[in-house]
Amino acid sequence: MDGTLPGRAWQRVESVAESGTRQGRRRWWTPITDGVERLGVLRADVAEDEQPQQVLSDLASVLALLLLSKRSFSDSYARLVRSAPMNVAAEMQMNLMPPPAYAGHNVTVGAVLEPAYDLGGDAFDFALADTTLHLAVFDAMGHDTAAGLTANVAVAACRNARRQGASLPDTSRAVERTLLEQFGTKRYVTAILASLDIETGELTWVNRGHHLPLLIRDQRVGATLSCPPAGPMGTNLGLPITVCREQLHPGDRIVLYTDGIVEARDEQGEEFGKDRFVDFVLRHHSGHFTLHETLRRLMRAVLDHHAGPMDDDATVLLAEWRGGHHDVLTP
Repeated sequence: MDGTLPGRAWQRVESVAESGTRQGRRRWWTPITDGVERLGVLRADVAEDEQPQQVLSDLASVLALLLLSKRSFSDSYARLVRSAPMNVAAEMQMNLMPPPAYAGHNVTVGAVLEPAYDLGGDAFDFALADTTLHLAVFDAMGHDTAAGLTANVAVAACRNARRQGASLPDTSRAVERTLLEQFGTKRYVTAILASLDIETGELTWVNRGHHLPLLIRDQRVGATLSCPPAGPMGTNLGLPITVCREQLHPGDRIVLYTDGIVEARDEQGEEFGKDRFVDFVLRHHSGHFTLHETLRRLMRAVLDHHAGPMDDDATVLLAEWRGGHHDVLTP
């Protein structure tokens, strides 16, 4: 069941039929989703004259519930959906990070991380608490299992501080303290830690030596959200931490990413680049693709551009604030 439907079929929770028949039967494909998280596809061969869309949709919903209830302790499911061996860092990351898709409460969130089976030090996190959506992207030093361990410690420390009600600056300080306790100054993590008030649309964030977020507004890049860097967490530089703010408009999208996206190189050494990255996101935004379909296509474009295996992790997290317009939250 690991796969995707072609084109925009994922944007509609309904069945689609293949052309042609097989001995008087027609093959139907139905997406299996948990809200907006894509779990797989369901195939069914039915009599040619039947219209099974509603039955298949209901069956796919039941299958989604079964998969969600079993996958946390099912090695069989893990083996079924993997197409390649997974390294230790990826195994840690995949069990730590939240699902790659969420929609509700005025916001839609999507994230993707590649190479999915051979990760190093990238990680993302998001969580909803009352009227606040917490967002974070991390990039740990190195591209090995130690980098994956560093990223895991950073995410866990971030969640621990956040769940105790710590502010963004105090959360980043708690991450830094934890990294210093575990690794000294031998390992560090860059990050953007952000909070979005889903009622008012106010975005606040701190920059710990990371690429700056992008704001997409009215089918264009409204701004690169600048914020003075406080230095990577784990370096113990003692730089001041600045809390920056931006008022979002309904429909605005915030883009957080790591350098693996823009630094992917083709055979001639040409980078995918920030301009190409921004243009891709804008074109799909203006084409009314869902946030999650945009991410899927973006990562496909990055992988197609890069020559050979990825040299670095590539992560993108997109968050869209709807400002009360709930009708476009789901695909």
